[in-house]
Amino acid sequence: MAAKAASPLGETGTISKEKVQEPPLYRVLLHNDDYTTMEFVIMILERVFEKNNDEATRIMLNVHYEGVGLAGLYTREIAETKVAVVHRLARKSQFPLRCSFERDT
Repeated sequence: MAAKAASPLGETGTISKEKVQEPPLYRVLLHNDDYTTMEFVIMILERVFEKNNDEATRIMLNVHYEGVGLAGLYTREIAETKVAVVHRLARKSQFPLRCSFERDT
């Protein structure tokens, strides 16, 4: 007679199902200033945020007229990286363009 093996499923034979949570998203924002050109902002939106020209222009105009524009929603790590890339490209081109991120509500 063989010994009864312990069940890998636990005492009751059921599998515990934990709900997988999606990571929180963060809003990446571009801020208006008096020196960064509209063309540079459009280029940033196309290259860094992969927007087409029409969408990049719309976001740039929102930045210009409203003071801030939403570039995209990303996980925290991606948002941090995109902000760093924008700041690096802006410094390299001698523009004071500000980019930030905040948790989406």
